[in-house]
Formats: sequence, structure tokens, C-alpha cells
Amino acid sequence: MTTSAPYRVQPMTLLHRIEDAMRDAMRARDERRTQTLRMAMAAAHNRRIELRRDLTNDEMSEVLGRQVKQRRESIEIYRGAGREDRATDEEGEVAILSEFLPEQLDEAELERLARAAIAETGASSPADMGRVMGRLVPEVKGRADGRALSELVRRLLAGGGGS
Repeated sequence: MTTSAPYRVQPMTLLHRIEDAMRDAMRARDERRTQTLRMAMAAAHNRRIELRRDLTNDEMSEVLGRQVKQRRESIEIYRGAGREDRATDEEGEVAILSEFLPEQLDEAELERLARAAIAETGASSPADMGRVMGRLVPEVKGRADGRALSELVRRLLAGGGGS
């Protein structure tokens, strides 16, 4: 049966994918997944209130990225305190949230992009790091850890550039 509906089907937004996954987790009685996704949705809701509008997929990815970053920081703290059980819990949450993030760039691709940005900006020393990062960050946004990226650029610039 076909219908000639006067509307177009909108592509599923990232927020809708998370909502659907949360409902599935609730039906499956997967408490950790349900709670993790519920916290991500709450963070998105707070960001939506802050912006006074619906979030774009990129903004939703930023929210998820912040959630992952917070958990990674917690993992370091828990491990430092000898709380391996809590660190493992946080790692599980990172895995759940990462399912909804864009695929992360591997180290080789990140280095290739960093070398290209160094060449494009004419950077030759660590003093040029701001220019390189300004060029590189928008290109890798949401697909690379900022701290790892800055360490890579710093290392390449200290070694005499990327050429």
C-alpha cells in the first residue's frame, strides 16, 4: 500500500537515536545503559534550555563529547584512588556514549592532518601552536580528543615542523 503523503520523512536526529536506544534499554531492563543514556539526554535538555532552541546534531555530539570527557577524567581519578570497580563502570558508560559519536580518527590520520595544518599555516615552532590548532580543530571537531591533538601538534612543532 502506498500513500502520497504531502510531507517528507525527516532524517533521524542524533537525539532521536539516543531516545530510541534508551527505550530499547528500558525494555531490555539494561539499567546501566538506561541510566547512561538518560544522563546524556538530561545534559542535552539542559543545553537546549541554555540555547533556547533545539540542538543540531553537531551540538548534540558536543554534549556527548563532554559527557565522555568527564567520564574519562573520572576514570583517571578512580584509578589513582585505587577504585578499579568505579573506573570500570565509567569505561562502560564511555563505551555506551561512544556508540553515538562520530568515528574517531586514528593516530596516523590525525598526524597526517596535523602535518598538513602545520604546512598550511607555515608554522615552525611551538610559538605557532595557536595558529595550527585554530586551523586544525574545526576539521577534527568531535572526532579527536583535544588534549591528544594538542600534545601531537606540540610534539610535531618542537621537532621542527611537520614537513
